[in-house]
Amino acid sequence: MSRQQRAEIDAMIRRSRPEGPRSVEELRAGFRAMMAGMIVPTGLRTRTTTLGGRPAVLVEAAGAPKAGTVLYFHGGSYVAGSPETAMSLTGNLVTRTGFRAFSLDYRLAPEHPFPAAIEDGLSAYRALLDSGEAPSAIAFAGDSAGGGLAVTTCLAAREAGLPVPAAIVAFSPGLDMTRTGESMDTKAGIDPFFTREGFERTGAMYLAGQDPRQPMLSPAALADLTGFPPMLLQAGTNEMLLDDSTRMAGRAREAGVDVILDITADVPHVFQAFADALDEADEALDRAALFLSQHIRTRVPAPATEG
Repeated sequence: MSRQQRAEIDAMIRRSRPEGPRSVEELRAGFRAMMAGMIVPTGLRTRTTTLGGRPAVLVEAAGAPKAGTVLYFHGGSYVAGSPETAMSLTGNLVTRTGFRAFSLDYRLAPEHPFPAAIEDGLSAYRALLDSGEAPSAIAFAGDSAGGGLAVTTCLAAREAGLPVPAAIVAFSPGLDMTRTGESMDTKAGIDPFFTREGFERTGAMYLAGQDPRQPMLSPAALADLTGFPPMLLQAGTNEMLLDDSTRMAGRAREAGVDVILDITADVPHVFQAFADALDEADEALDRAALFLSQHIRTRVPAPATEG
């Protein structure tokens, strides 16, 4: 662990945070610029494809990939981001596990508010199943809003009568659009990224007038997680969304779901994106890769019998 690394990253984030509200175009450009500074691992093969009617980027490790698929959902408050902005995170999961990943370019608000992103996630998952991929060989993963989308896509799959995936990994997930977690207040000012006003602005774009008090918008407060797969929730103590993860873990335990709540001290929102610049990021990604490797199961051909 490095106190100096943490301090330098906190200062960098605060310097780049703009004053006052920004247009949607400015939000998206600023997010692209910030994420372009993240280190993407070498040894990746990528190609643009489609999944469930939406563009996606297939990310594979060089050489022979292992059987198994991660369906990845990028962050960006549902209004910004793309598979490219999440490439550091997706690429690190791929290189650490050997599994392939499809990073989904789901529709964004305000042009496409709730529930467009969830519909796209469900269509992508259905396409993987229709292609012959076993649910036991698929995991959902995502960061920030994408971590929330990993959870709500699983809810949607369960409601649609589909089998749930093998596992969910969520980095600093946004899981409560009611914004009622205590950390929304106790971590204000400590969080170098966010303010309540910023959350309210981007949240209004995604909600488009919908009541946030429903499971698909606030699963940490309202969802029934019965039948969910094992979950790994990673967050930092320096983020306003911390209680989204802690409350989600509590709901999972109450529903009899295997859950690991993995909290790292003195790091910001989606600190895993700072891999190769922050020791805690690499350590957390190692734990996430181990979790995925433990839970993704692929079919093994039965041994031939003599006759």
